[in-house]
Amino acid sequence: MTISMYQASVPVLVRMLGNLSAILTKAAAYAEAKKIEPRVLLDARLAPDMLSLTRQVQIASDSAKGCGARLAAVDVPKYEDNEASFDELQARIAKTVAFLNSLRPEQIDGSEDRDVTIPTRDQPLQFKGLVYLVNFVLPNFYFHVTTAYAILRHNGLEIGKLDFLGAR
Repeated sequence: MTISMYQASVPVLVRMLGNLSAILTKAAAYAEAKKIEPRVLLDARLAPDMLSLTRQVQIASDSAKGCGARLAAVDVPKYEDNEASFDELQARIAKTVAFLNSLRPEQIDGSEDRDVTIPTRDQPLQFKGLVYLVNFVLPNFYFHVTTAYAILRHNGLEIGKLDFLGAR
């Protein structure tokens, strides 16, 4: 049995974005119940030199949509990165999931050897599709989803591993 590039990317990213969305729903309810200004959680970070919860969610979204687009050889959707509330982060996740769900397996399957270039401030990063997915996107994506989870857990949200993993 083999796993396709589509199976290893889009459903995995969509599932974890759904789990992140569910965690953010719990965070918004927690803030309301505890009378915590939502901005406190949205701006929270684990260390002074780390990015905030909001940026963690934005980067997870960017990683997911960038992956789908680059593997499918379509333009990467551009988002403003101006989300300032849990509702706006939820809308961003929903927009990202909708984009990923618009991609068809035949656009992504066979992209293992496709050249992928990511522009950076210094010099572009160059990958082949499989290496891009396995060694760059998935670790980066999981890092930011995990960090968002950890920020909220650190701030008292009662979530656990099953919230991160989601339903089977």
